[in-house]
Amino acid sequence: MRSFARFLPMLAAGLLAISPAVAQQSSFNIELNNLEPVDGGCRLTFVAQNQTGVNLSRTSYDVAVFDDGGAVSDRLILEFGELPGGKTRVVQFLLNRSCTALSRLLLNGAEECTDESGAASRVCMDALAPSSRVPVSFGS
Repeated sequence: MRSFARFLPMLAAGLLAISPAVAQQSSFNIELNNLEPVDGGCRLTFVAQNQTGVNLSRTSYDVAVFDDGGAVSDRLILEFGELPGGKTRVVQFLLNRSCTALSRLLLNGAEECTDESGAASRVCMDALAPSSRVPVSFGS
């Protein structure tokens, strides 16, 4: 038991050293930021933040739109384009339906995700962190 007690300070120091690395995990944040009624339609505003540390030359996502009855009513492609590491981009999409007729947006997957060398990357899905500021569910 005494020999184990000797190692407790080293174990604690090791865990403290790991904590900052865990806190700095990379993420690709996409937020459904706003819904705005416009001329019988609905403007959706999305905010993307590339916190992965990977410079992306092309990014886009396939999204399924569910109506207020829960049925898939549309699909759209959110194109964020070039997103270097640390970059934030806002995109808007206009749907031909009222905002109250939306119940959920499902991220089907990354339509396109290439790094700066032009190679396909998994980071767009592996680090994906969707969220919503509005009462419409958004995610996977």
